[in-house]
Amino acid sequence: MPTKTLVDVFEYLDYRAFLRDSYLERKESHGLSDRGFSKREGLKSPNYLKRVIDGERNLTDEMALRFAEALALDKVSTSYFSDLVRFNQARTASARNTHYGKLTGFRRYRKARPLELAHAAYHATWYLPAIREMACRPDFRDDPEWIAKELSPTISKSAAKDAMQTLYELGLLVKDKRGRVSLGDAVLSTGPETSGFHIANYHRTMMERAMESIELFGASDRDTSSLTLCLGEDGARKVKERIVRFRRELLELATLEDEPSQVVQINFQLFPLCKARGGADQ
Repeated sequence: MPTKTLVDVFEYLDYRAFLRDSYLERKESHGLSDRGFSKREGLKSPNYLKRVIDGERNLTDEMALRFAEALALDKVSTSYFSDLVRFNQARTASARNTHYGKLTGFRRYRKARPLELAHAAYHATWYLPAIREMACRPDFRDDPEWIAKELSPTISKSAAKDAMQTLYELGLLVKDKRGRVSLGDAVLSTGPETSGFHIANYHRTMMERAMESIELFGASDRDTSSLTLCLGEDGARKVKERIVRFRRELLELATLEDEPSQVVQINFQLFPLCKARGGADQ
């Protein structure tokens, strides 16, 4: 009968890291080798486990269940492990979001990684960054009802209350002894398994807000412009450099504001509309 792993799968967002740590724990406590594991599980390749851990092989749904059984995971842990495998191996953003949503549905995951959930909420919910910046306003009030009505579009009082709690948990907002709210010095940092995933969700969320702004606001309250250019490799590099410089200038401009009164969103996108040629003779 398989011996249950002492490693908690709910602490992981990378199934390969979980398998690695489980293997090392068993190797240390039971002297289990990679070859021994493969032989016991009836795997043809003697280094199958190592190749999976190293990212050289993926797991099918069937193999994920076999690995879970080999580690003596309980029913709930097996379900989580299977969803974790699907999340890590998903090829599209839509699939990753779907499987990530399933992972966050596990109570033991939410208990093990509360900050990860807060990070996910911050990057996927447009009004969290907006509320954080609103705290720069001299008239800002730590009042969910007031906050909800100040946003465009407005949100519910309960959503504003949850948002403030998340911002406090992440250290993005802090409150002094007098109850005054200000920006915290915390730096948002997620694990390597989800950093790119969360950032991509943030950009999608804000681009959706940009599309909605065309109908929501008049031309005097927004600026919507775009360019379609034909550039060489050097030209594209220079455009990116100018965008970086301009972004820094805007950040500096914001820090010099004496009486900030409105939160605005500024997006930058540069992407190809056709394939680049390798050279003039191709």
